[in-house]
Amino acid sequence: MFLILVIILLTAAYFYSVRNHDYWKKRNIKYETPLPLLGNCARSLFRLQSLIDLSNNFYNKYTDEKVIGSYRGTTPELIVRDLDLIKKILTVDFPYFYNRGMSRNVQLEPLFGNLFHAEGDRWKLLRQRLTPAFTTAKLRAMFPLVVRCAERLQDVVTELASRGATYDARELMARFTTEFIGACGFGIEMDTINNERSRFRELGIKIFKGSLRGRILLPIWELFPEVRKFLKVETDDVKNVIMAITKQIRQQRNYQPIGRHDFVDLLLELENKGTIVGESIEKVDKDGKPELVELEMDLKCQAAQMFVFFVAGFETSSVATSFTLHILAFNPETQRRVQDEIDTVLKKFNNILCYDAIANMNLLDMAFQESMRMLSPVGVLNRVCVREYKIPELGITLDPGVKILIPVHAIHMDKKYYDNPEEFRPERFTPEAKKMRHKFSYLPFGEGPRSCVGERLGHMLSLAGLAAFLHRFTVEPAASSRRNLKLNPWSHTSQSVAGGLPLNFKLRTHTSS
Repeated sequence: MFLILVIILLTAAYFYSVRNHDYWKKRNIKYETPLPLLGNCARSLFRLQSLIDLSNNFYNKYTDEKVIGSYRGTTPELIVRDLDLIKKILTVDFPYFYNRGMSRNVQLEPLFGNLFHAEGDRWKLLRQRLTPAFTTAKLRAMFPLVVRCAERLQDVVTELASRGATYDARELMARFTTEFIGACGFGIEMDTINNERSRFRELGIKIFKGSLRGRILLPIWELFPEVRKFLKVETDDVKNVIMAITKQIRQQRNYQPIGRHDFVDLLLELENKGTIVGESIEKVDKDGKPELVELEMDLKCQAAQMFVFFVAGFETSSVATSFTLHILAFNPETQRRVQDEIDTVLKKFNNILCYDAIANMNLLDMAFQESMRMLSPVGVLNRVCVREYKIPELGITLDPGVKILIPVHAIHMDKKYYDNPEEFRPERFTPEAKKMRHKFSYLPFGEGPRSCVGERLGHMLSLAGLAAFLHRFTVEPAASSRRNLKLNPWSHTSQSVAGGLPLNFKLRTHTSS
């Protein structure tokens, strides 16, 4: 009797684990045979391979297909190669794909109630209210803080250069960007540039390293959608730190905006205005009009936004700037041309780094864009189909719940859009060259309503940091530097390099200052 029960349970478990694995076969979409329960992403689930590498493999294997079918566990996932279809998903037909499918239960994990992870109405209300934090006027107002952080960075690198030290450019730029986020976002001195063991830098490392509990439970969260409402993946360590910082800053400001016009001021303004009200993206009334929905900008909601501002702010910019330095180290002639431009532009502005000076550094900007093509901070974009969606070009209909994966890194390295894509060539990003390419062949910040809200801030911060750095220093490969980099298998959406980016720094002797 016991043996029969075991057989019944195993049989039921098997059929449960393969219940959706004929989804793409029914729609005549090419796919690879999935494993029971695990689907096609077993190595990614257990962090033996990054999700970015996994999507690259599919993209490069099925070169004649517009889409490829895959399975994230038991959930059907569509990997989209066709740029026109990507445009529809991200922009034209966005109302069918407004969710990322990365949300957590905010009652159990309140920090995941942030703009990046939020879904549906919560995302829409947050996006509308947080966008004003990144206007041109506010970026200009922040720029003196960028300069102050850049000057501190120069002091640290001067000391490294004087003793011929090899240092991880990724870590160095993370210290710079973390310092800036603290100054412009929270109005506090994080002391990360001068102190590599500062609690804020250690917090950033801890967030991306994750907890042992998270490493164990996250695959379960991904494999079993049914348990997501009840499963708490992460420990409370990071939450407690972020909540404490949020409370402290609120108390210091007496719960009122103080005229700094930084991110905390914006959150306090929203809190003081009362409940956030807006039209729903999910619900309509009997007449087909969007219902009104509400959101409280309370302490937990503010802490969640500060969490994502901190994490996304330092991580994406530090990845982009450090890789730019890495690729310039291996392309010394291009580095020299970029430095000559920086020197020339700064001369016009009395050797003062300012917002307008950065806007005139065209070659630096092109080199930065080219480096983000080769290693975009975000290697894949995730979306979820929220209502039945027909794709006439393919003759198929997607059901709600189907995941969408847009392989950004693979597109950026496709020779169909970029000839000899492994070659570093900033001229790909002249205005004329960009006009000749499909707009959606370059997606470092995403596109459409769910594109990165802090794109302009990150771009400004990155160019300013690079300009300050390259005006004073030259970067060279270290003995331990590798030209061809390997992605960290723990990279999921954002990209990180295994082993860091070790470089040598040399003080320039022929600058214009």
